Amino acid sequence: MRSRSEGSTLAGLLVRKRLAACVNILPGISSIYRWKGSVERARECLLIIKTDARHLKQVESMIRKHHTYEVPEMIGWPILFGHRPYLTWLEASVAH
Repeated sequence: MRSRSEGSTLAGLLVRKRLAACVNILPGISSIYRWKGSVERARECLLIIKTDARHLKQVESMIRKHHTYEVPEMIGWPILFGHRPYLTWLEASVAH
């Protein structure tokens, strides 16, 4: 995300719509990347969105709708281990 404000808006939408149980906003990320043939530098906010596999497409749609980047980063990882009470809370926090 370009700014903490933009990230906060998206995070709030995801949690209110029960598409995510929690979103962590990590401001002040320094990124160096190649874009359209040039090496670019930017200050960004990273969002860590906690959801389940059933909601990934809806989360993707919400990000595409509200993100200002032409190609926002979206990467998902499977949960290989989790504290059972936390995983139960996560599951209960997203829409069924």
